[in-house]
Amino acid sequence: MDIKFLPLGGAGEIGANCYYLNISGTGIILDCGMHPQKTGTKALPAFNLIASEQLDHILISHAHQDHLGALPFLIKLHPYLRITATPQTRALAEVTLHNAISILKEQINEEDQIQLYSHEEIDFLIRSIDYKSYKEEFEIDGYSNRNSKINVSFYDAGHILGAAGIFLECGGKKIFYSGDINMDSQQLTPGAELPDTKVDTLILETTYGDTESSTILKWSDEALRFAREINKVLNNGGSILIPVFSLGKMQEILTTIWDLMCGGKLTQTEIYTGGVANKISRIYDYNRYSVRRNDPDFEISSIPQNDLYEVTQTEKLFKNPCIVLASSGMMIEGTASYNLARYWIKQKDSAIFTVGYMEDSTPGYKFANAKKGDRIQLNEFTSEEIKCSIQTFRFPSHSRREGLLKIVHKLKPENVILVHGEPDGISWMGAEIKKSYRNTKVFVAELGKEIII
Repeated sequence: MDIKFLPLGGAGEIGANCYYLNISGTGIILDCGMHPQKTGTKALPAFNLIASEQLDHILISHAHQDHLGALPFLIKLHPYLRITATPQTRALAEVTLHNAISILKEQINEEDQIQLYSHEEIDFLIRSIDYKSYKEEFEIDGYSNRNSKINVSFYDAGHILGAAGIFLECGGKKIFYSGDINMDSQQLTPGAELPDTKVDTLILETTYGDTESSTILKWSDEALRFAREINKVLNNGGSILIPVFSLGKMQEILTTIWDLMCGGKLTQTEIYTGGVANKISRIYDYNRYSVRRNDPDFEISSIPQNDLYEVTQTEKLFKNPCIVLASSGMMIEGTASYNLARYWIKQKDSAIFTVGYMEDSTPGYKFANAKKGDRIQLNEFTSEEIKCSIQTFRFPSHSRREGLLKIVHKLKPENVILVHGEPDGISWMGAEIKKSYRNTKVFVAELGKEIII
């Protein structure tokens, strides 16, 4: 039985993750994301590559925009597609897709040749998403091939709430798509679970493939380093800006900060959050007994927080030392974290602390790799001297590269397809897999290039 794999996005890059899989005539799309650093049609997966393909199902691994954001556009093209995700991803999708409309309105112009969807269309889309819990096996089949049943189940990927690795089995062939996966525990979220079986093909993310793991401390150790540096700034009368993704990173870092404060390791001070992140935190709280959690009794809403979006004058954030958690995590131009950072760099006693992965094309990467006294180019016309301090911390929601190799060791695949990573990280992972598992075939996903397995 031949299986065809065709990348529509997320090949040799992080954004617009979307992969077409044809199993015995049934067409399955794994994820359907937008590229966060592109606009218009350039931000979408290459849907033209599947214009003549059999299309039956969409399986969504999690609710981050680079895995979910293009779903409304695909459904406009193919409204008959059946969609399945975890219950938590479905709930989060309702918030994030509605929120994305206002962002897209600012990005899309007439030249983009793309029709924006409405809030009513999102409501209808969400109602059409079927949901399955972790390890709940379900069957899918094709419209034109109902005799070939594919068994599917979701496994907790340890990345964000509801994130899933996707296990597919048909005719004795087993495929596991990692999605975004983290084998290590975060503050709220335990590490991933894997199928207890050998697989034929592993589709594996490689986000941290190029990162030396010695630079990534255990979460608890990094939290102590984080607390020490925050205390220095607060004790000097400054405030800290922490850019975070509204989904996942906000909840993990906010809870880490509160745990440090409650443990006497971090000075008690005001915390500012807000926007869509607060809606997402409520979904985390609602589902705390439905999924694995390090402490299911803890509620994020119990943390005292001020609403950042009620602050009318930015100067207020410097009258008394405080901690501000603002989106976006990569400080994309026009977002709260970017706008605040432009003000923050002028404050000599304050600091910007980055806490997650930054693509090198993003403003966040520029900030994370700058230091006090440098000049930073904010746009083609202006640059600013950085007067605040800038520090980088690593609180990963993706597996470090040794964790990715553990997945290979556990699942013992005959084929590995490397996706969702920069070229250097993919090269490192490929070389290490070939060195340790000589009989394993390694494929590098390339946009529009079919892989037959």
